[in-house]
Amino acid sequence: MAGFNITVAGDSAINLEFGNVISEKTNGLIRAAAQTLEADPINGVIELVPTFCSLMVVYNPCAVGYDELTSQVRGKLRGLVATTGGIHRVVKIPVCYGGDSGPDLGDVAEHAGMSAEEVIAIHSGHDYLIDMLGFLPGFAYLGGLDERLHTPRLATPRTRIEPGAVGIGGAQTGIYPLASPGGWRIIGRTPVRPYDPDRESPILYAAGDYLRFVPITPQEFSLIETQVESGTYECEIVKGRATTPVQAGTAGERSEGCEASERSSADDAIAVPQTESDNGQTAGSAAWSEGCEASERNASEHAAVPQVNAVPQANQEEEDEDALWV
Repeated sequence: MAGFNITVAGDSAINLEFGNVISEKTNGLIRAAAQTLEADPINGVIELVPTFCSLMVVYNPCAVGYDELTSQVRGKLRGLVATTGGIHRVVKIPVCYGGDSGPDLGDVAEHAGMSAEEVIAIHSGHDYLIDMLGFLPGFAYLGGLDERLHTPRLATPRTRIEPGAVGIGGAQTGIYPLASPGGWRIIGRTPVRPYDPDRESPILYAAGDYLRFVPITPQEFSLIETQVESGTYECEIVKGRATTPVQAGTAGERSEGCEASERSSADDAIAVPQTESDNGQTAGSAAWSEGCEASERNASEHAAVPQVNAVPQANQEEEDEDALWV
């Protein structure tokens, strides 16, 4: 049975606090609580907002009072069990790494003591759990960045980062959905639009989903960008088990295998139209083709797909405290 504390968040919201450390277990409890309250809604509850360690319940105080709300919440969440493992919704994000698209890739590689190709292989080598959305519409805080890629933020943040930029900040990685200032190290860029106010579902993904970065070439970036601008591109979303990070010494290798990573099933795929337009030239990765070959050679070793270790390195107190800074 999972315990939680209830705190007041103004006159029309409460927080259900499940802990003070970012972890896969805490995230699983938050998702389970949200799913339970969505499946068996409380009259007067307007919105559920998952965060790193808590679930905010926004309500109409004219429809339900604080005492009644908290009593119902405790009753519905009695015996709550964390949602972990199993099949997840995985959103595949094409990324062109390096060059003008990723001006800080070299710095990240130097800090990690490895080549740019190894950084790309590791960064794209497994799926990332979306712990929460925040900062900007569609900005996903991702858990599970390989420790080898942890890199300090820029000493002086940039005043503008282009939409679609993929960056690393401390122990986290993510995508800037809109142009904004920011201090994360930019290692690549995606031509798709995580946030589109004109789309039926404006944000491409949700907390509890996983993101999978798929390296693409500059030519593929340009092609997808053109399709996005014309409204013909469909971002692939699949149902699958999250992958585990590649291990040291396996640069270019994908943990699930190239074939498993790239396959799309008519039964699983969910097509989401995209519209995106950005200027800027991009540079890609030479690691992808060699990674496919390495993955195919090792695919037979992955008959049972392992579960992702999607726990951010957040028991480091300093990283917890500035997790929201970008």
